Amino acid sequence: MKETDFPGVTLMTPGAKCGAQAGLEVEPPPDFVRLADIAPHIRQDMRYAGSENFLGRPVPGYCAAQCWLRREVAEALAAVEKDAQAAGLSLVVYDCYRPQRATRAFIAWAADPSDQARKGVYYPHLDKAALFDLGYIARESAHSTGIAVDLALVGLDFGTPFDLFDAASGTHDPGISEAAKQNRATLISLMQRHGFVNFDKEWWHFTLEGLDNVRPLDFEVR
Repeated sequence: MKETDFPGVTLMTPGAKCGAQAGLEVEPPPDFVRLADIAPHIRQDMRYAGSENFLGRPVPGYCAAQCWLRREVAEALAAVEKDAQAAGLSLVVYDCYRPQRATRAFIAWAADPSDQARKGVYYPHLDKAALFDLGYIARESAHSTGIAVDLALVGLDFGTPFDLFDAASGTHDPGISEAAKQNRATLISLMQRHGFVNFDKEWWHFTLEGLDNVRPLDFEVR
């Protein structure tokens, strides 16, 4: 069992840089909420708050294993979870709002050819320097606006793990099993019913459309 299995657990990881920093936002805006306060039954496995991610270490800006989102997005996810539960299923989220400093850390990591510790797990067939150009990581992510979420249905096979940078992670990749294809289709159907749109290179990535005043932010996840 991992500490990221528990929503709201503050990570006391040596070397993690948390706390107010000059020139950076501290508090979330009033239209942001903790998902746990809106939909407490959705499981949270926030990968960038721990070491189970492509960097192999906590990502700057993630000071707790906690999902923050625009209120409208959290409420839409709560509706998705209700539908999922009616079908005997449940959601697990891997990433929600992402501070911009996290994206800057991703850019620095991609530019460091000496850091290949997690290649075999997360990008076995690709040069990590190409991940941005190939669209697997965004220099300006919708996650930083609080309208995007990475998620799955608990316990189901989706053909690849979360954050595998590979063609097989494409939503409609023909090479995965029939069961995985059906599970991806089920997830997309549940999400689309409540206004979410899938990014076709990543079966786990969804954005809620139609929101106004969307802008990237850089407050810490707590």
